[in-house]
Amino acid sequence: MNKDKVILDLCGGTGAWSKDYKNAGYNVQVITLPKLDLLDEKTVEYCINLKPYGILFAVECTIWANSGAQYFDKRSPREVFYYSKLLVKGLRIIMATGPVFWCIENPIGKMREFLGSPKLIFNPCDYGDPYTKKTLLWGKFNIPVKNPVEPKFIVAKNGDKYSPVNWGTGGKTEKTKRLRSITPPCFARAFFEANQ
Repeated sequence: MNKDKVILDLCGGTGAWSKDYKNAGYNVQVITLPKLDLLDEKTVEYCINLKPYGILFAVECTIWANSGAQYFDKRSPREVFYYSKLLVKGLRIIMATGPVFWCIENPIGKMREFLGSPKLIFNPCDYGDPYTKKTLLWGKFNIPVKNPVEPKFIVAKNGDKYSPVNWGTGGKTEKTKRLRSITPPCFARAFFEANQ
């Protein structure tokens, strides 16, 4: 029944956000490096020709998130252009296809200056994942039903509190940044249940 409904997972990385759609039999297409470059015009045309039913767009947050946006003015024009173009290409696919639902996700930061006020601001703990990471959503979608839990924290030797993800790490390592960029599973499930 769902196999003819295409879900585009743009900049999808591990495919965590679209996993529940895939498990439910949707035709999920994860568009992410290194396999498919969203900046390549052939990839854009491929996405448009799929006539997606839904689009999930977790824009690469290197320059957008507050953690990196503080350096926005110090970044090279080439880097700013690259990530801005990535956002524009995704918006072009959304506008060209008019899917039933679409959602752009990014941590709190500069993207609000480009897209305006988000439709939803949440922390993963609002949906059952016991950590915090303020996240903004823009788009045309049904707001998922919340199932809040208390966030858990770990305290570093210097007294700093970190909000660990379920693998029990915290801090500013590359591994932590990569793992924290994965869509929280309870949120992904709630989003799927609200948008089918």
